[in-house]
Amino acid sequence: MMRYNYIIKPRAYQKIERFYLNVARKYAHTYSYDDMERNAREALFNIYGIERTLPRRLPTLKRWAGFYMANTDKWYYAYCIEDDTIIVVDACHAQNMHE
Repeated sequence: MMRYNYIIKPRAYQKIERFYLNVARKYAHTYSYDDMERNAREALFNIYGIERTLPRRLPTLKRWAGFYMANTDKWYYAYCIEDDTIIVVDACHAQNMHE
């Protein structure tokens, strides 16, 4: 199995962070900032499964044309591969997977 280096572009990181921040604001009485941090950390950690446990797929969004896509149960990631480096360029929560 090939070992990859991973680069997470700011756009992907910000999409994850912004999604959970919005959840924390909307559900402030039941969803804490600790929950937000845990969920965001898990979404970022799952990126390291790309090309290992998360299979490569063709993108379903037009804006991701030219990239590969991988997904967990909650998050979809758009990425490209350059030599031994996986570059994650975008992320989208499953609830928001539409054009």
